[in-house]
Amino acid sequence: MSPRTRGVVVPVVLGLSALLLTGCSGPPEIESSDVSPPERAACEALVADLPRMLADEERVEVEPEDALGAAYGDPAITVTCGAPVPEGFDRTSRCDEVNGVGWYVPDGTDDDPGADLRISVPGFRPVLEVLVPSDYRPTDPSLGDNTTAAALAVLSPLVEEHLSLEQRCAG
Repeated sequence: MSPRTRGVVVPVVLGLSALLLTGCSGPPEIESSDVSPPERAACEALVADLPRMLADEERVEVEPEDALGAAYGDPAITVTCGAPVPEGFDRTSRCDEVNGVGWYVPDGTDDDPGADLRISVPGFRPVLEVLVPSDYRPTDPSLGDNTTAAALAVLSPLVEEHLSLEQRCAG
């Protein structure tokens, strides 16, 4: 390679790398699960009532467009309706009550600020799940998780309005 072309190759390679990296990211994906027609209707109503902002994060587009959920911010806080009952959940599982709704917090996950927090309302049908990426969580667990608390405060009334309580989760 001649000294004259060497200076051109590096910027072109770096530019292509940046293009490839940005081209690969897209809207967050909301996984859909098989739900009955009445559950789908409940999820659609809940998703239609989700706010434009959640925990100070702006709502963003999701894939697929007709997903039973929403996403906020980057990295995305995701809200998924029609999620499966979480693995490990049973009658003795711990739940934190927010505005009258029991949210299941898998053991140990809220103690690790470096982990994404996946919480849900397994006592309701269909099940609603919220994923809060670790980027939003405090580095010291004793500080309290204001982002998650703010999200659940907004979501709890929507859960009560649109979903059916089958079993109280108030461990």
